[in-house]
Amino acid sequence: MEPKEAFARIGVPMFFHLVLSYAHYFFILPGLLRNKRLIPYLTRLIPAIAVVMCVQVLTENQVLAPYARTDYFTGFSWSRFVSTLWDQMSFMIFTGMIKFVVDWFELENKKKHLENEKLNAELNYLKAQINPHFLFNTLHNLNYLALSKNDQASEVIVKLSNIMRYMIYEAGKSQVSVKAELDYIADYLDLEKIRLNRQADLHMDIHNVDGQLPIAPLVLIPFIENAFKHGMSDREGGWVKIKLSSAEDQLHLVVENSVLKKQSADPLNSGFGLKNIRQRLQLAYEGKHELMIEPDAEQFRVELKLDLS
Repeated sequence: MEPKEAFARIGVPMFFHLVLSYAHYFFILPGLLRNKRLIPYLTRLIPAIAVVMCVQVLTENQVLAPYARTDYFTGFSWSRFVSTLWDQMSFMIFTGMIKFVVDWFELENKKKHLENEKLNAELNYLKAQINPHFLFNTLHNLNYLALSKNDQASEVIVKLSNIMRYMIYEAGKSQVSVKAELDYIADYLDLEKIRLNRQADLHMDIHNVDGQLPIAPLVLIPFIENAFKHGMSDREGGWVKIKLSSAEDQLHLVVENSVLKKQSADPLNSGFGLKNIRQRLQLAYEGKHELMIEPDAEQFRVELKLDLS
């Protein structure tokens, strides 16, 4: 077979396969995917197939007939109709499947994008609830010192400034360093010590903590804030124990506190601190955290394990 004949035998049918597939892919199939209606789809597809096949047969009769050793390209037999239709449909279905696959991946990407947007919106909503909670507590401390004309009010203002700076510039991020979170906790603890006239029975055990590990902001502080809220008072005393450590990419926090007699409400369900932090952990660390809360009449214990990898 000469190159010219081979080119004609391959190129002519392929050209019409591409024409029909292009028309189907870009102009006919999108209507079916958009409207989900079969009748309008078929009313466009069948005429397109008929027109392309007729033009293909006429073209083959002119171009391929000189190379034919039979009368296959001089007429239009039933076998030629079936063969041509089969070739056209096979090529069209193949490219149509590509369209389905491409659209499926685009749809999945859109779903993932929407899920990420929803996740970020929920996390930001929970952060917005938590941030004023800390701010109100700190302002209460400042008011307490100002009314008592305590010289430590200026120190509270400095700590409050650090806390607000963290909330404004860091808390809105998806992740911060563990060191930044610990600095924030240190400022909070200093404020609590001032409020309690430095009589706080606080035991801190922070060792082998990798400050460069990334962590979602304001994840640790709710447990510590809850411990002070329910475990310490300038009148009744009380105690709080905090232990924090890390190994490789695992962060381990244990917070224990006494339960004040005046606390009639269940510390586990009071307020929105612990409830919200459960939601945030589920959103930000799904499958990568363990939270154990052990309420008791005498003490309250929280243990958190985070996989920060």
